[in-house]
Amino acid sequence: MQLSMTGEYAIQAMISLAELPIGKTTQISEISKKNHIPESLLRKIVVQLRKLGLIFSTRGKGGGITLSRSAESITLLDVIEAVEGKIYLNKFLIGGEFCNRISMCAVHSVWRKVQNQMIETLSESTLASLVSKEKQLKKYKIGG
Repeated sequence: MQLSMTGEYAIQAMISLAELPIGKTTQISEISKKNHIPESLLRKIVVQLRKLGLIFSTRGKGGGITLSRSAESITLLDVIEAVEGKIYLNKFLIGGEFCNRISMCAVHSVWRKVQNQMIETLSESTLASLVSKEKQLKKYKIGG
């Protein structure tokens, strides 16, 4: 599994939204500029994130986008699966239609373990924790 640029851009956009004060909205163009994301692609990503309930968007004067729930409750797994679909380390973990040797394949249990660890790590990583980590990194870079 390799995260696409769409997935990476979605993560960066969601971190930008998580940095905002609660209830504050921002414009897609602002996130695009801040993160060097092509605005046309970001607009498509926003549609996907909105469809899956991760963000709210409002039109018109004073409109914009914002997180639909707290940054503490949105995980990296939520964001990645919103734009990439269900995550699988390889196609053999999707189901029996891709491999008829699952029950007798020694490496399958290794793939399953790695898959579970990846999902667990992504599920534990919230937007709030990433914002906090970025603040620490920026502070260290400036201070160091």
